[in-house]
Amino acid sequence: MLNESRGFLVEYALALPPLVLAFEFNPQQITRNRAVTITLGNTPATRGGYDFTLPTETARVAQGVSIEPESFDVEILLDATDRMNANEPVARDFGIEPELDTLRSMVEPKTQGPGGLQMLASLGQGGARAFQRNLTASVLLFVWGTHVLPVFLKAVDVTESAHLPSLVPYRATVKLTLQVIEGNNPFYAAEKLRQTMSAALNTGRTAAAAIGGLF
Repeated sequence: MLNESRGFLVEYALALPPLVLAFEFNPQQITRNRAVTITLGNTPATRGGYDFTLPTETARVAQGVSIEPESFDVEILLDATDRMNANEPVARDFGIEPELDTLRSMVEPKTQGPGGLQMLASLGQGGARAFQRNLTASVLLFVWGTHVLPVFLKAVDVTESAHLPSLVPYRATVKLTLQVIEGNNPFYAAEKLRQTMSAALNTGRTAAAAIGGLF
């Protein structure tokens, strides 16, 4: 069973080093974005598209549509205070630096070596020039409550707010910019199935309320 009070970012790859980040996840706000571009072409655009009467005619109202991948911004808190109070050696000496370095590694390009093993491109794998290195972005699984979404990590914005005497941070607010990978993969297929079933639950509830309001 998933822990709904925690979130995870897991690199879905044979990677060296393997990258996993767990964090407390109870945000006050998540900004999700989904946009479509409607192609009107030679339709009567000043009126917003072709005319229609029946539901079977709605497919011809516009000439096409393209959809942008869903993206969202999530703000998380990384805080080693409790672990430091428990005298955990890593937290005591390094604060949250290992977590921040994990995020930096997740957002950096990778190269693929023998056996499909992925490594940071900055470690010098591949050719000397960038175009010879076959750089790829990490595919990550963003685990959030009942959601398991395949994503690209597009940006990491860190605000450090507390430091050890060694200037190592032990508390920071991190803004993650994620883009959902909406391809033919098992994780996105499962998410679409979950979305369809959830929408059906809402339709049934709303339809019952609407019918009840008629009488």
